[in-house]
Amino acid sequence: MFFDMSDKQSLTTKVYNHIRDGILDGTYPIGGYLVETRLADEMDVSRTPVREALKQLELEGLVDSIPNRGMRVQGITDGDLDDIHTIRLLLEGQAAWWAAQRIDQEHLDRLAEILELMELYTRRNDVSQLAKLDSAFHDVIYDAARSRMLKHVLTSLHQNARRGRRSSLTAPSRPHYSFQEHQAIFRALEKHCPEEAKAAMEQHIANACAKEETE
Repeated sequence: MFFDMSDKQSLTTKVYNHIRDGILDGTYPIGGYLVETRLADEMDVSRTPVREALKQLELEGLVDSIPNRGMRVQGITDGDLDDIHTIRLLLEGQAAWWAAQRIDQEHLDRLAEILELMELYTRRNDVSQLAKLDSAFHDVIYDAARSRMLKHVLTSLHQNARRGRRSSLTAPSRPHYSFQEHQAIFRALEKHCPEEAKAAMEQHIANACAKEETE
């Protein structure tokens, strides 16, 4: 069995996550075709959850349907990443502003735990782990902002920007400065200072995007 069936996610969700991750990390390259039967065999599932997952991915623009050929991978292009950077610059600061007003101790404790791990993996220069921790850090802030709509939009954007974020963290000294930026965001949230949290977040996103663009 390909998937851990003790996981409470639906089978379609697991299949969707697997295919989406494969598209975003390049396992399924842009311009390639996804064939239902092959995917079903690959994941040891029936074609039904594969078909449903592909429909969802088509709605998100990650694949498009080509008559008599199947689903072609659209993926995330450099132009898409530029758009994502701009939108994140506009919205991440607002998320930090609301989080500073609404965050509770549970969320602060979780952010502190993530920062401890970030410090460890920054010393090790482990880009893979740092990218995962960056996602976790921002996810906590989206949750603390207590806006369902903003969380939905930013979570999707953050996932789709995965390739760019990993590229950014491979730049010399970027992990060190990224860690400092996350610390600054945390301090502002801990003080419940919206203006400072917004400014720190916007600086972090701007710096990260600038590094991605120079790679």
